[in-house]
Amino acid sequence: MTTTITGRKVNLKDSFRQRCEKKLQKIAKFFEDDAQANVTVTVEKALQTVEITVKSKGVIFRAEHGSQDMEDALDVAVDAIVRKIRKNKTKIEKRMKTALPTDFDPGTPAVEEEYDFKIVRSKKFAIEEHDIDEAILKMNMLGHQFFLFKNSATGQMNVVYKRHQGDYGLIEPEI
Repeated sequence: MTTTITGRKVNLKDSFRQRCEKKLQKIAKFFEDDAQANVTVTVEKALQTVEITVKSKGVIFRAEHGSQDMEDALDVAVDAIVRKIRKNKTKIEKRMKTALPTDFDPGTPAVEEEYDFKIVRSKKFAIEEHDIDEAILKMNMLGHQFFLFKNSATGQMNVVYKRHQGDYGLIEPEI
């Protein structure tokens, strides 16, 4: 697993980088060698935030934690991402076991998988064309956490969303 460690508004010490590498070995055992891990440390006033993103074969795991001490934030973020990976792994194993009965015959029709996901509400609305600033304003006026719109600059579908820190994110399709 390749690891990239980045500091925003902070110069990271070699001891912290070594600690990151050691902690990420807990995560590396779940993935093959082609996995990529990105660790971003951000310091804002008294809050030190550690964000870990692991990408492997189209699957992305992400954990983030803020604390007064970056080592503590790193420990909590690593533990959170390990929990997410294990939870996902057990769900996949459970589905694989329920999908194929022990007396599976390739000539029989496929068994439908059971999902724990339940849609409780469905909504349709007209997609409007906005620039990014207008979309953020409309999202805030509606009191939503995200907003789907057609970008007037690119003509593509985009999503703006509110992040935990209070700033905003933009999701664009990759071409």
